[in-house]
Amino acid sequence: MRITFTEPELPKAGALAIGILEDRKFLAGGGAADRRSRGALSRAMSASRFTGKPGQMLEIMVPMGLGMDRVVLYGLGKPGDIDATGIENAGGAVVGQLLLSGLRQVTFAAEVVEGAGLGVAEIAARLAFGAQLAGYRFDKYFTKQKPEQKPSLRQVVVTAKGATAAKAAYRPLEKVAEGVAFARDLVSEPGNTLHPAEFADRLRGLEALGVTVELYGEKQLAAMGFGALLGVGHGSVRESHLVVMEWKGPGAPEAGKPLCLVGKGVTFDTGGISIKPAGGMEDMKWDMAGAAAVAGTMKALAGRKASAHVVGLVGLVENMPSGSAQRPGDVVTSLSGQTIEVINTDAEGRLVLADVLWYAQDRFKPSAMVDLATLTGAIIVSLGHEHAGLFASDDPLADRLLGAGKAVAEPLWRMPLGAAYDKQIESPIADMKNIGGRDGGSITAAQFLQRFTKGVPWAHLDIAGMAWSSKAKPTVPKGATAFGVRLLDRLVRDHYEAK
Repeated sequence: MRITFTEPELPKAGALAIGILEDRKFLAGGGAADRRSRGALSRAMSASRFTGKPGQMLEIMVPMGLGMDRVVLYGLGKPGDIDATGIENAGGAVVGQLLLSGLRQVTFAAEVVEGAGLGVAEIAARLAFGAQLAGYRFDKYFTKQKPEQKPSLRQVVVTAKGATAAKAAYRPLEKVAEGVAFARDLVSEPGNTLHPAEFADRLRGLEALGVTVELYGEKQLAAMGFGALLGVGHGSVRESHLVVMEWKGPGAPEAGKPLCLVGKGVTFDTGGISIKPAGGMEDMKWDMAGAAAVAGTMKALAGRKASAHVVGLVGLVENMPSGSAQRPGDVVTSLSGQTIEVINTDAEGRLVLADVLWYAQDRFKPSAMVDLATLTGAIIVSLGHEHAGLFASDDPLADRLLGAGKAVAEPLWRMPLGAAYDKQIESPIADMKNIGGRDGGSITAAQFLQRFTKGVPWAHLDIAGMAWSSKAKPTVPKGATAFGVRLLDRLVRDHYEAK
């Protein structure tokens, strides 16, 4: 979808999107359009239940006196309640409404909203950002779509006084949107296409943005001692990989310790010998959503030239049942030297992360580590599909993540850690086992991971309930959400970039 910025001008075709404050108050541009239509817009509002509350929309066909084909009124709410997320949601909701409408262009009239605390350039940029996020589609495998099933909307125009400043404000957001789309593409791919080697190969493309990318195959990982990660992939004919992506942006401190982002990349998870039920197993193509979020974040940071030193590490494996697969009761030796009794081969993501976390802290000596993983179904039982679970060994890091999630509408909820939970993963024959009891399953999984962080400030985001959505939101179409990309980008921007 092409996005452009121009000085204020009513369009001559397509749709005009006008923001309405609560109690049906037009912004300045909307008032002009209403007058030109001889009050048709006001009359349409009066004849409907549209009042300008956030999330409301009213579509008006071919208003008299206006040259465009359609007007869409979208609610902004009270000026004091308007924020960046609300503006993004408005842009996304309008694009979602018009995407299949047959129209090729929509024009947003960005105006200053007195009392909102946002300048016109930021409002314009946020409208465009929401529109870009909402316009995402993963349709590469459709071959027989009817014309009415295909997106018609191709152009988003945002008009604002000072269009050059608006375009400049949008530029870094555009790069974040590209990182989100990259992650969504990865998560949406089927497992027969996106196996570990293909995933790793796609990450090589980040080198064009200045990211240093290192790939490690099974022979290298075996020599290095990645026993826990490699055990997960034993049942697959696909080779397991570790990919290390390093971004050191302009102005980043040379001697500073990096932030390490670690992602679980199980490209398909059958559960292994502890095989999952058949119903819903097709969803396990997105068990690599944590790794996709890390990859999308690295693309966003490099795209907008973030002044930060960030290392992204992803462990890529396929968990399959076969004669060579890992068995329940096996004992593996992790990269840390600690031994693990594998009670359940479907608790595989923590085995992958254990080795990658240890490698990250041992090699890079980071200031902090954050891992993302679709780790447990238990977190969905706890939090549903509204929040990702946050576990942290460090309060300041937890607070930073909570703040970043709130700022970009990717909410987290902090969960507990503690010695009592840690005891549940004690093994009678090894240093630990890979699952605890049925109770507190997401917590004992986090306790397991903490054993491989060696005292580095660390946070674990269990995104199992947030990686895929069956319901569309204004800026998140159905399907892969790329949850974590915007959150991590905001975390870096607020706390890890050179000032």
